[in-house]
Amino acid sequence: MIDTLEQLRAAAVAFLDRFLAAAVDIAWGPGLIVLLLGGGLFLTIRARFIPLRRAGHALEILRGRYDQESDPGQLTHFQALSTALAATIGLGNIGGVAIAITQGGPGAVFWMWCAAFVGMATKYFSCTLAILYRGPDSAGEIQGGPMYFIEHGLGPRFRFLAVFFSACGLIGCLAIFQSNQVAGILRQAYEVPGWVTGAFCLVGAAAVSLGGIRRVGRVTSRIVPAMCLLYLVACLAVLLMHAGKLPQVLAQIFHDAFTGTAAAGGAAGIAFSQVVKIGVKRGVFSNEAGLGTAAMAHGAARTKEPVREGLVAMLGPFIDTIVVCSLTAFVILSTGLWQGVEGVEGVTLTIRAFESSLGASGRLLLVAAAVLFGFSTMIGYSYYGRKCFGYLFGAQRARIYDAFYLGMLFVGAIWSASSVVNLIDTAYALMALPNMIAVLWLSPKVMVETRAYFSRLRQDRP
Repeated sequence: MIDTLEQLRAAAVAFLDRFLAAAVDIAWGPGLIVLLLGGGLFLTIRARFIPLRRAGHALEILRGRYDQESDPGQLTHFQALSTALAATIGLGNIGGVAIAITQGGPGAVFWMWCAAFVGMATKYFSCTLAILYRGPDSAGEIQGGPMYFIEHGLGPRFRFLAVFFSACGLIGCLAIFQSNQVAGILRQAYEVPGWVTGAFCLVGAAAVSLGGIRRVGRVTSRIVPAMCLLYLVACLAVLLMHAGKLPQVLAQIFHDAFTGTAAAGGAAGIAFSQVVKIGVKRGVFSNEAGLGTAAMAHGAARTKEPVREGLVAMLGPFIDTIVVCSLTAFVILSTGLWQGVEGVEGVTLTIRAFESSLGASGRLLLVAAAVLFGFSTMIGYSYYGRKCFGYLFGAQRARIYDAFYLGMLFVGAIWSASSVVNLIDTAYALMALPNMIAVLWLSPKVMVETRAYFSRLRQDRP
């Protein structure tokens, strides 16, 4: 009887794995890649390369120069960016980059950079819209995000897109990848059972996330700078040891972006389209540009100026992908451990890269960074999922989702990495479709707001 049940369980798991693998291949077809890259490039050109022209002003806003306690909203600009970065600067930067390299080779890193560059404009537009069309939810709290700018910007007849986005967000905003990768790194480094890690993830995330967005904002504004600094130090220590290989690493990234080398076994000839797809997919997984999730955090910012929050938000993909993901990629590629890595998944490869250069101290540094990264994402995502649930069923019932969300952290810690990645990737693709459609459709309104804002700014300055 026990053997029969075990066979049934194994068959069900195998079927689910195959189903999710097929679903992610369909969802991440050429159409979505064109929508994300092409749409982001269109927005970049339409805004006349605003990420490059207005980065200095964005930093002024971030430092609090324009913060006003009397403005509507719940978070300062810095807290809003920290909450968004807490969700994006996570294990996608450690495990996700490793997955990109093992699946798509060094060339995938180039396409991650491309997705991040055009993603800066995408985030500018989506987060400006989040403030422009925000309003009170059923509990009276100020809210903003794709579901709100879809419904109020496109009109009630397009509410089905807002509902579709929120329904997919219930799954996409689960932090099961984070609990899975934290469990993997602790199992690899210290042989901690997955169920133990899952239990600690559940309790730790509950302690912060159940306190609401203000507590999430306070905690993430402290964790994010600390974890970035810790990881930066660890990466620079490894790169200093392999400094002579960095020119070769950069050359390989640019060469393989258009030719392709599969990491597993070092096989040459991986299809160009696969390299692009893997790079864009992992880039979006890392910085979330095009998904609309960050718009939910920035929609809670304390400001009367939509453009200001859009400018702050556009810094996210640069910090997340151009800086943090690049450091991870350089570490993995410079150590040479990315070749011949069949069976090595995600964060395990990154551990080996750090450990090969820094020994036990490298392993300890990476474990500490990974736990902080994973925990920050868990508490940031809890807010996103709660907002999706609140939009669908009412903010007063959001505690129901909290229980589901926390329980899935435990499930993620004991589930296979491939199934977890495929499930979240599929949900992300489905979230990106309605969000990008709405952002592109409403982009003229953002440009009107942009011109008006900078006109007022010029008049106000002496």
